[in-house]
Amino acid sequence: MPDEYRTVAHAGVHETEVNRSRFLCALAPAATEREAQDFIASVRKEHTDATHNCFAYVIGADAAIQKASDDGEPGGTAGVPMLQMLLRRDMRYAVAVVTRYYGGVKLGAGGLIRAYGGAVGEALDVLGTITRRRFRLATVTVDHQRAGKLENDLRSTGREVRDVRYAEAVTIEIGLPDADVPAFEAWLADVTAGTAGFELGGEAYGDA
Repeated sequence: MPDEYRTVAHAGVHETEVNRSRFLCALAPAATEREAQDFIASVRKEHTDATHNCFAYVIGADAAIQKASDDGEPGGTAGVPMLQMLLRRDMRYAVAVVTRYYGGVKLGAGGLIRAYGGAVGEALDVLGTITRRRFRLATVTVDHQRAGKLENDLRSTGREVRDVRYAEAVTIEIGLPDADVPAFEAWLADVTAGTAGFELGGEAYGDA
């Protein structure tokens, strides 16, 4: 698993014009291939009158799933350059749909490749991206007396507190970069006088 990846900050649309053809690039984050396909279907439904609705998406932190479609444009001139742009920008869990309204001027293969790839690149610049970093999930168990101060200390030192559960003891779920685990364990023992429990869990990705 890579240590980090980038994805689309939020869904949005950016429009460009090339030789009187309108290119509308709709971008969205997509956690699964199904989410990506649902987004593509919704854009197509919105633009049923468009000349083409071409798409590309990359799913998985390791880019395991990659799909692209030219939707009637000459082979390799739309979906592939869109996909290449997503990969060049290290985009993961992201889907792009470029809707073209033909303006009467043929662009040729080179022009199409530049227009479709460029539409995705511009949309990424305008709409923004976020970096998500790999971390370890960890569980801290502490008595009620120390829980409030410990939670405040965790938040004030920039730790990601994901969940707090109150039972006989208080369980606090946090996210930690792998490299920080030994130092965190030492800090935890120090601030709780060795009374806190600490258990490492699996891996996940969170905003950097």
